[in-house]
Amino acid sequence: MLYKSTRSNKKATATAAKVIKQGLAEDGGLFVPESVPTLTLDEIKALCNESYPVRAATVLSKFLTDYTYEELLADCKEAYSETSFVGGAAPLVNIHDQFESLELWHGPTAAFKDMALQIMPRLLSRALKKTGEERTALILVATSGDTGKAALEGYKDVPGIKIMVFYPVDGVSRVQKLQMATQTGSNVNVCAIRGNFDDAQNGVKVIFGDKEMAQKLDEKGYFFSSANSINWGRLAPQIVYYVSAYCDLLSSGKCKLGDSFNVCVPTGNFGNIFAAYLAKLMGLPIGHMVCASNRNNILTDFLRTGTYDRNRDFYLTMSPSMDILISSNLERLLYFTAGSEKTAAYMKSLKETGCYTVDKEILDAIRANFSGYYTDEADTAKTIHDTFKAYGYLADTHTAVAIHAAEAYVAETGDTRPMVIDSTASPYKFANNVYRAVSEKDAASELEALDALSTETKTEIPYPLAGLASRKVRFEQVVNKDQMAQTVLEYLDN
Repeated sequence: MLYKSTRSNKKATATAAKVIKQGLAEDGGLFVPESVPTLTLDEIKALCNESYPVRAATVLSKFLTDYTYEELLADCKEAYSETSFVGGAAPLVNIHDQFESLELWHGPTAAFKDMALQIMPRLLSRALKKTGEERTALILVATSGDTGKAALEGYKDVPGIKIMVFYPVDGVSRVQKLQMATQTGSNVNVCAIRGNFDDAQNGVKVIFGDKEMAQKLDEKGYFFSSANSINWGRLAPQIVYYVSAYCDLLSSGKCKLGDSFNVCVPTGNFGNIFAAYLAKLMGLPIGHMVCASNRNNILTDFLRTGTYDRNRDFYLTMSPSMDILISSNLERLLYFTAGSEKTAAYMKSLKETGCYTVDKEILDAIRANFSGYYTDEADTAKTIHDTFKAYGYLADTHTAVAIHAAEAYVAETGDTRPMVIDSTASPYKFANNVYRAVSEKDAASELEALDALSTETKTEIPYPLAGLASRKVRFEQVVNKDQMAQTVLEYLDN
């Protein structure tokens, strides 16, 4: 399996190891496989009785063909161990008759990013050896909250790798900020920027594309790589949990082999839901995919009108991981529906004008698979409250956005197929807002809300968040967005 850029008509030449090591294509595009491998119903049936690591290794082996199955299985067993994923990797939990919650947050940072970022460092470590790389990889990450901590946790103390994370100083929760600021590890660094997530993400992209910066790194014995969902090594593991969810639907009798199911994903960067689309292209019987947005509903507007326009107001919401106006992985969907030439033109327009409009036939092709809905702040809180009171299911602020969107989709279409809803974070990651929604009371602080929520709902604080307030803060630096490159160089000189 070889890979190419979303923006290039050239033949695919890059191996999986190369694209995982490199992150972004030379022309600024994202790497995509030359073809999508198939997953048969018989193969899916055979996975029903297997563990999550076996399911993961089987799916990944179809894309990462320069890795042996034995290598992938060993890495998956380490990544998805019971020690790291207390409560299991990607369990399917029933909310009510039609809705199933795919809980992706039982890993070491209590967020779905762990599902990819526990395996990705292992894939990168192997990639460095497979490509004969002798320099140290510098992982640069822009985060709206969860990716940063998950990447820091996954890459800490990994030989041959350093990692630096940028986050918007006022765009993450207090819990998320503390998780990053207290990160342990000799090869990690964290820095806040004055700006929003898009500023951080754009800053990282600019640094990646700066040839002079790359030369300075090379002179110091480093090269850039990425842990964001633009990296194929981040995205490929996300395909697995939809396959795993279907296996669990089959095992529980909720579906018969060949029956289709729907997926609803709270979406900011479009990576999670695009992984579902790839799973469908492989042969997984996904019916429809519901793209759930918060008040920053740029994707909802795109799916309804065909116009993607980031020239709009930006809102800080109670679901900060979705406070995004540049959904990078949408570029991969455009490639699969419109081809590389049009994708390159759309991305050029986005860079120059902040918007683009796709042709009607392209929008029709996208809408055959996707629908967009958004949930405002009041309905997010109401959904948390109502879901807990009616079904005893405690959802975080992002999962609530998806539950509300799924309800709207079912009400509008009458579609009765099982709905798998991605639950992307523990409710305790956003304890203040969840506690307020459930109890209609305010906690004294966000940290005290952890205990208050536990007492109110009679649920346990997950292990990654217990005792957070007592951990030592290591990183407090805040810089302007135009100082990011200099901050990177200063880190490498220390």
